[in-house]
Amino acid sequence: MQVQPPEEAAPRERSTFTVLVTGANSGLGFAICRRLIDEFLLTRPQTQTLHLLYSTRDARKSEDTSRRLHSHLQKTLRGANGGTLSPQEAGKWGERVKIEGVLVDLTKLVTIKSLADDLLGRGGRLDAVVWNAGLAGWKGTDWGKGAWHILTDLIHATTYPEFMIPDVGLVAGSQSLGGTKSGEETEEEPKLGQVFLANVFGHYMLTHWLAPLFTPESRIVWISSTSALPPYFDLDDMQGLHAHAAYESSKRLTDFLVLTSELPSTRPYVRDLLETPSGQPHPLPKMYVTHPGVIGTSIAGLNWFMNFWMLAALYFSRWFASPWHPVDPYKGAISAVFCALSPPSQLPELETQEGKGKWGSATGVYGDERVARTEVEGWGFCGVVGRVPAGSVTTGRWRGRRELDKEGREGFEVEGGKVWREMEGLRKEWEGRLGL
Repeated sequence: MQVQPPEEAAPRERSTFTVLVTGANSGLGFAICRRLIDEFLLTRPQTQTLHLLYSTRDARKSEDTSRRLHSHLQKTLRGANGGTLSPQEAGKWGERVKIEGVLVDLTKLVTIKSLADDLLGRGGRLDAVVWNAGLAGWKGTDWGKGAWHILTDLIHATTYPEFMIPDVGLVAGSQSLGGTKSGEETEEEPKLGQVFLANVFGHYMLTHWLAPLFTPESRIVWISSTSALPPYFDLDDMQGLHAHAAYESSKRLTDFLVLTSELPSTRPYVRDLLETPSGQPHPLPKMYVTHPGVIGTSIAGLNWFMNFWMLAALYFSRWFASPWHPVDPYKGAISAVFCALSPPSQLPELETQEGKGKWGSATGVYGDERVARTEVEGWGFCGVVGRVPAGSVTTGRWRGRRELDKEGREGFEVEGGKVWREMEGLRKEWEGRLGL
C-alpha cells in the first residue's frame, strides 16, 4: 500500500468517519473490517479518523476480533510505502483508526434495542452501516447431488447451489421481556423466523432505532447473495417459516427492500422507517445492496476435508471464467467497502444517472477483484428495461432468468411495495408488543 505520512492537523480540522459492521468475528464481516481499515488509510484525507464499530454476539468473540483487527492494522502499517514508514510515522497512521467492539444478538430484539440505545446515548453520527450478520439455516449438504451438479455443471452449481439441506421451520426464541401482572393472561407470542430475524428483520429494526444518528449522506449497506432468486421467495411466507431455502428467501427479500427504497410507491414506508423524533421532513440516507460473490467461509459448516474440496471447486469455477468467484473473503468484501467508502458524490450520482443497482464482488481468472452491477430478476441491472450500464456483468447469469420487460419490472415494484408494507406493519407490531 502506497501512502504519504500524515501531517499534523489542528484539532478543528480533524473529523471522524464512523462505520458499524455487524457479524464481524469471522468470514465476510471480519474481511469487511480489514478492508475498511486498508482502504480508509489509502483513500481518505489525512485529517480524517476511522471509528470502526464491529459487532459480535459475546465478549469473548469481541476480544478475539479486536486482537486480530489490531494485528491486521499493524501489519498494514508495516507494509505501507514498501515498509519505509518510520515507527513515528506508523504511529501517526495508527492513530487514524479507532477499533471498538459492541455486542448484539440479531435474533433477540431486546439486545438490538440495547445496542441502539447505547449508540444513541453517545450522540454523534453514523456515516455508514454494513448489515452483514446472518444465519444460513442449513443442516447439511446432499453430497451425492452436490457432486453430480459440480461435475456436470460446475459454474452454475457453485454460483446457484441447490444441494444444501435446509432446516425448515427454524423459529427464533421468545422475544418477551418476561413477567406479567398478577391475574393477567399471557398472550401467545407470534413466531419469528430465525433466519428472517437474523438476516433481515433484526437489521431492519436496528435501522429504525438508529435513525437519529443518520444524516442524508449516511449509507445503509445491506449484504445480499448471488442466490437471491425468485423461486425461493413467497410473500405469503415472508419470514421463510415454510421455505426450503430460508437463507435465499431472506436475501431476495433484501433485494426487494433496497432496490425499491427510492420509488414513489414506497416512500411513505421508507420515511416511517427512518423517521426521527423531531418528526420533521428531511432528506433520507440511501440504502445500497451488495453481494460478495461466492466466497469460502465457515457458514457452510464443513469439516476441514470437505472444506478443502469446496474451495477447490470454487477456484476451478473462477479458472473456468466465472465472474462471481472471489473465493477469498477479503476479495469478496470489495463491493460492501466500495458502497461504504466511495467518495460522497460517486455512488449517488451513478445510481441517479444510470439507475439503482445491486453491486457485486466480481473477479477475473487471476483473482483481480472489482465491483460490478448484478442482474436481479424483475429489476434487471438498474431498474430500467433494456438498459445495461457499463460495468455490468452479463455472463454467469442464472439459467432460469427471463429477459426484463415492462410487465416484469412493474411486478417487481408492486411486490416491493407489498414487502415494505408488511415489514413496516411487523415493525410496529413488535415495537408495541415489547413496549420498545
